[in-house]
Amino acid sequence: MSHMSSVNAKNLQKLADSIVKHVKHFNNTEVLCLIKLFNVLMGEQSEHRVGNGLDRGKFRNILHNTFGMTDDMIMDRVFRAFDKDNDSNVSVKEWIEGLSVFLRGTLDEKIKYCFEVYDLNGDGYISREEMFHMLKNSLIKQPTEEDPDEGIKDLVEITLKKMDHDHDSRLSYADFEKAVKEENLLLEAFGACLPDAKSILAFERQAFQDTTEN
Repeated sequence: MSHMSSVNAKNLQKLADSIVKHVKHFNNTEVLCLIKLFNVLMGEQSEHRVGNGLDRGKFRNILHNTFGMTDDMIMDRVFRAFDKDNDSNVSVKEWIEGLSVFLRGTLDEKIKYCFEVYDLNGDGYISREEMFHMLKNSLIKQPTEEDPDEGIKDLVEITLKKMDHDHDSRLSYADFEKAVKEENLLLEAFGACLPDAKSILAFERQAFQDTTEN
C-alpha cells in the first residue's frame, strides 16, 4: 500500500485508533487491515449510493461466499445483528465490532449474539413460532411420507423441553444462556449463524496477510 498518500494513511490510522478502543479481540494492526478490507469491499459495491456502509446484498455475499452460509433468513438476521443502528448499512465500525464477536467472541458474547439473531421479532424471547420458522428453514427438506411440519413441531417441543428452564413455553435470554452453558452445542440450535473454525482461519489469513510484512 505504498502508493497511499500519507494523509490517507494518517486518516486510516486515526480511524483505527478510534475503533480499536471499542473492540476487544483485534489489535490496532488487525483493525487497520479490516478497515482496508472494508474499503475494498465498499469499492466493489455496484451502486455508490449515499449509504456509507455495506448494504444487505453485499454483506450477504460475504456471509455466503466467505463463511459458507446458505440460509437466507439467518443471513438477514446476521446482517441485522451487525447493523446496530438499523440504517440498512453496516458501517466500518459496525463491521469490525461485529467481526470481533463473529470471529473471536467469548462464549458469553456469542450467546448474546446468537440470541439476538434468533429472536426474530426482537421482543426478548425466542417463541415456538420463531423456532418453528428457523428450523423449518434450516432443515434440508427430506422427501418423506409424513408431513415435514409435524417433525419440526416435534423438534420444537424437544428443544423447549431441553432449554425452557422456567417452563413458559418460550426461551428467555436466561433460559438460552443457561442451556448453552450446560451444553455448548445448543449455541446454534436454530441455524448456523457463526462461521466454522475453517472459514475463520481462511478469512483471518486473507484479511491479516500483510500484517507480517510491514
